Amino acid sequence: MTIQTILILAATGLMAGILSGFVGVGGGIIIVPSLVFLLGMSQHSAQGTSLFVLCLPVVFLALFNYWKEGQVNWKFGLIIAITFLIGGFVGSKLSLKLSPSLVQIIFGLIMAYVSFRLLFAGFSTLSSDES
Repeated sequence: MTIQTILILAATGLMAGILSGFVGVGGGIIIVPSLVFLLGMSQHSAQGTSLFVLCLPVVFLALFNYWKEGQVNWKFGLIIAITFLIGGFVGSKLSLKLSPSLVQIIFGLIMAYVSFRLLFAGFSTLSSDES
């Protein structure tokens, strides 16, 4: 592994962690594209590697900060976590049956859709705040 690869991976992890802690998104929106476009991984390998960071110790410190401020709904989180386990298993099986190119297109479409929804929701909130 080269120094350049290590620096790309470290920058990717740092940016994904900051974004995850800052706005609560999964690091995959940073990690997957970074691994595919900067390091040439296949879509499937990038997704599998990205899932590695979902391990509990990685998110503990960010969760701790939100918990200290009373910003964690444990009941909702537990239900989502349990069903996330099932969904993650089913989703990974489905993804691995599809071509990496198709999965990449689906991933991009989902990111674009969510981005547009968030942008338009943010703009409408801004205009109502100014009134």
